[in-house]
Amino acid sequence: MPHVLAQTSWFIPLYPLVGMLLSIPWSPAFVRRTGPRPAGYLNIAMTALALVHSLLAFTVFLGGSSPQFFFAPWLSVAGLDLMIPLEADAITLGACILITTLNLMAQIYAVGYLEMDWGWGRFFAMMALFEAGMCALVLCNSLLFAYMLLEVLTLGTYLLVGFWYNQSLVVTGARDAFLTKRVGDLVLLMAVLAIYPLSHTWDFRELAAWAQTADVAPGLMALIGIGLIAGPMSKCAQFPLHLWLDEAMEGPLPSTILRNAVVVTTGVWVLIKLNPLLALSSTASAFAIAVGSITAIGATLISIAQVDIKRVLSYLSSAYMGLMFIAIGVQQPGAALLLALVYALGMAVLVMGAGSIIINITTQDLTQMGGLWSRRPVTALTLITGAAGLVALPPLGGFWALLSLASSLWRTQQGLLVLVVLAVNGLAAFSLARLVGLAFAGQPQAMTVRSPEPIWLIVLPSAIAAGFVLHLPLLLAQLNLLPSWASLNTDLALLLTWSSLSGLGIGSALYINRALEHPGNLVKKPLQNLLAYDFYTPNLYRNTFVWGIDRLSRLTDWLDRYVVDGFVNAVGIVSLFSGEALKYGNSGQLQFYILTIALGVVALGVGMNWAALSALF
Repeated sequence: MPHVLAQTSWFIPLYPLVGMLLSIPWSPAFVRRTGPRPAGYLNIAMTALALVHSLLAFTVFLGGSSPQFFFAPWLSVAGLDLMIPLEADAITLGACILITTLNLMAQIYAVGYLEMDWGWGRFFAMMALFEAGMCALVLCNSLLFAYMLLEVLTLGTYLLVGFWYNQSLVVTGARDAFLTKRVGDLVLLMAVLAIYPLSHTWDFRELAAWAQTADVAPGLMALIGIGLIAGPMSKCAQFPLHLWLDEAMEGPLPSTILRNAVVVTTGVWVLIKLNPLLALSSTASAFAIAVGSITAIGATLISIAQVDIKRVLSYLSSAYMGLMFIAIGVQQPGAALLLALVYALGMAVLVMGAGSIIINITTQDLTQMGGLWSRRPVTALTLITGAAGLVALPPLGGFWALLSLASSLWRTQQGLLVLVVLAVNGLAAFSLARLVGLAFAGQPQAMTVRSPEPIWLIVLPSAIAAGFVLHLPLLLAQLNLLPSWASLNTDLALLLTWSSLSGLGIGSALYINRALEHPGNLVKKPLQNLLAYDFYTPNLYRNTFVWGIDRLSRLTDWLDRYVVDGFVNAVGIVSLFSGEALKYGNSGQLQFYILTIALGVVALGVGMNWAALSALF
């Protein structure tokens, strides 16, 4: 039976797709008779089937079975045959397990979080679209179809962020997320089309084989490599295409679990597949490193200055994506993949914990929280577990992932990037300690005096996800993905541990033990504002790109209104008056028409022979 499931691994994206199609008819007419819940339960069941299928197929490939390849015909025209290649192996099915597990927990979480919402059919259908798109993406072995699936995820982001479309901030967030991603997608599409005439394939395996012997001009390969990176830049919320992730937090929080934990890593997955191509251009690799470093350091600094709990987590998401871009730039796809796995579990727990806090106190402002430890012990423990799993604290997963990245950087003599990793890890630890301190330590405030644990449907998925974070090192050891103690770089391990302890210690002293009454006063107000307002990046965009596009649009409108339309209107007016004038010349008398023709012939003759007539006089 497991071997049959392994051979039919391409079914996995179809389970949530079936759930989505069956949820669409859950219109208001259905809801009046059955209520909204059946649509949610149906999708949960289909996600559970996808998870079981992924697990059973994964055991087959883990036992040593060779990868399975599937080819589905898509288009055949003018000698162009496009097939949809799918690859099932231990890595792709492991990714499917992660996606389906987190989506299952997010859906159960949504049952409690959206208990009073009547839009279940629409919400769970969109979550199923997310799941189907991501499972298809990790199984897909074609750059062209990977691009198409990334577009499906962009559509899913737009629909889920704009779920509550009667709120202005929600509409703005959905619009900005969609348009920002379109910028990167356009550049990515140009690179996808440009690589085909050179390699004559979009298959990832064939592209890797072509890259080994490719002879491409360095300038051209640099442009193509940067184009291939640009799309994932927008998907992973990297500078300067990072602002959408913060605004996307306006959507329902259960969808944020999946988006911030897994969807943002899809860009990294595509870059891992494209690693042999990116290695052809040192310029493209340097570009990925620069973007990742700037985003990682800048985003962690910004997260420290935020008072909105969702904004803290959104900027930390961008920061960890930046570390993965660094791993891609230094040709370490294994470190990027391990970091993506650790990040997905840790961020899922953090977002679930944030939602558990928000749902009962109806505020996202950390300065209005405090004293929740005695009222929310389970939420506190799960959130602390997620934070510990995300930073380099041995023996949890974050330690091994960051150590793998730092060790690879040290071996390639990238000392400056090692400092970047250490700084980002320390700052992230401080930011998470600040978040925990502001939410759970101190005295209860007006918003947190009466704040018990939420319904078990919210608490249970958070606790299970926290358990996954704690047991992840055991799973990695079982899969032989952890380095041996003999090859361990103890110096880097100690540096990473000390950076985590330093960040956690300083954050705990300031915000848990409350060594200072107002820790924010340690930083000058101008610097606080600089970080709190994202280095004034939104203002910069508003005063440059938005202003320029607005002026260009106004100029285009003026030209269209007064030049193009004016010329057309002038032709119409001339035709109208000339027609009216000719109307009075229609007398019906034959001699008048002959006279008109004769005069016309004379005028035409004079015009054609004007030069000769001028010479006579």
